Amino acid sequence: MLLCKGFEIEMYTGTPQGNIVGLSDKIVKKLDGFVREPDSRNVEYTTAPYTNYDRILCALLKPRQKLRNYVSSLGNYTIIPGSTLSLEGSDRFYRSDPNNPYHAYIEDTYGTDVVTASVHINIGISDPEKLLQACRLIRMEAPLFLALSASSPFLDGKATGFHSTRWQMFPKTPSIVPLFTSHNHFIHWTQEQLATGTMRNVRHLWSSVRPNGDNRPYNLNRLELRICDLIIDPIALLAITALLEARISQILARPTLDPLQQSRLSSSNLNAELIAIADKNELAVARNSLDAELQHWEDGRTIKARDWIEAMYQEVFPIAKQQGYSCFLLPLKKILREGNQAQQWLELYQQGQPIPTIIEQAIANVAQQEQDLESKLCQPILVA
Repeated sequence: MLLCKGFEIEMYTGTPQGNIVGLSDKIVKKLDGFVREPDSRNVEYTTAPYTNYDRILCALLKPRQKLRNYVSSLGNYTIIPGSTLSLEGSDRFYRSDPNNPYHAYIEDTYGTDVVTASVHINIGISDPEKLLQACRLIRMEAPLFLALSASSPFLDGKATGFHSTRWQMFPKTPSIVPLFTSHNHFIHWTQEQLATGTMRNVRHLWSSVRPNGDNRPYNLNRLELRICDLIIDPIALLAITALLEARISQILARPTLDPLQQSRLSSSNLNAELIAIADKNELAVARNSLDAELQHWEDGRTIKARDWIEAMYQEVFPIAKQQGYSCFLLPLKKILREGNQAQQWLELYQQGQPIPTIIEQAIANVAQQEQDLESKLCQPILVA
């Protein structure tokens, strides 16, 4: 049975030359379904949960086309790919709501380290214990999804040395998040964080993956993968989502895949050792994405990210095929062969192309791709 899937997409707006300009105050007043972030330079939209991949594709494209049409009506503005302030602007925070005390806390505590763009992938799981079990597995494998999605090699007009500058600098909060052993564990841990002030509210859990629901931590209904950089290509996003769904379906059918059961690491504190492995792998992937050398949670062996993804692809493909969405997995092969967004940009950079030129061309390519997809698959979008 297909699982429900929904997305939270954060995007920058700005000029076709790649200069990021804050327009969120105008966007949220004009367009339904868009919400502001603490900094005005990016804006977020959320898709309704669907099981069918064809419907999801249009759900991703339609708001984006509406946004694109609207910002172009304000001037020479467009949507900008990438997950960091690639050309300039990390020296200053542009508050979207100066009167919001939580936004003031975000600016004062984290500065522009949080002014990034990303995609959060939500997969519906109604049973909280099965949800927490899936979270344990995906927490250990979240670096693989970052490896596929990395799109932030530049910051302030410079190559940073990271493929995902966003995840390298993003303030993961709290600094230590365990593998939750049960729903009760998650409830009590969250209550402790709120009591000590480590978390300011129930949303202030900024880890690679978290259990989510409308009344956290008590009522949970979905797994939220938060580690991915902005995946501007909707076909690539669906491929990464299909891999995630198939892996979750696998553990729902085979609970012994749980890292707390399956790992053969010899440790007096397996939970702590697994957390250390996950955190180390996240940093390795932030630097080298698909080429990162990782430590496998099952037995501690060293494995390259792309090889681990290839092995997972082969393992879950029969599941996706049986459920009718294996065709959406296929674009992963192209990412593994040609590189993710960050690797492609860095290749152009190493060939001598200036960063502004790389970003400007990427903006034009994305606009053309969306127009082609929208005309083939979805009804034209008009802004009233």
